[in-house]
Amino acid sequence: MEPISAAVHDDAAIERVIATLARDSNGGLIVLPDAFTTSDHRKNIIEQAAQNHLPVIYPYRFIVEEGGLMSYGIDITDLYQRAASYIDRILRGTQPADLPVQQPSKFELVINLKTAKALDLEVPLSLQIRADALIE
Repeated sequence: MEPISAAVHDDAAIERVIATLARDSNGGLIVLPDAFTTSDHRKNIIEQAAQNHLPVIYPYRFIVEEGGLMSYGIDITDLYQRAASYIDRILRGTQPADLPVQQPSKFELVINLKTAKALDLEVPLSLQIRADALIE
């Protein structure tokens, strides 16, 4: 396995990188969590990956729900719920500096079986069993 870093700054660069990675029959892509890839350009990444038959793993569940292949990352809902308890404590008078820093503790694996089928990928049963959610 050879990791390749590919910084992208626009849709044209996304298309070039995905086309290049798809040329390798064992190619794949890991999308890192940032606003550019998960908000502004996620639909283009999903579309280009589908067109080029490139397997991609994303950082968030909602991208897989929109057609991405799979995600492994923090459970955003859990983080928001935990943040709400902090807000409650602050509104009740606790100083923010007195609250401990929290790290994510719940991670989830989500697999879109429909996308896997479209990519001609067979998801092993052992991976399906470990997944927190399967989208069919």
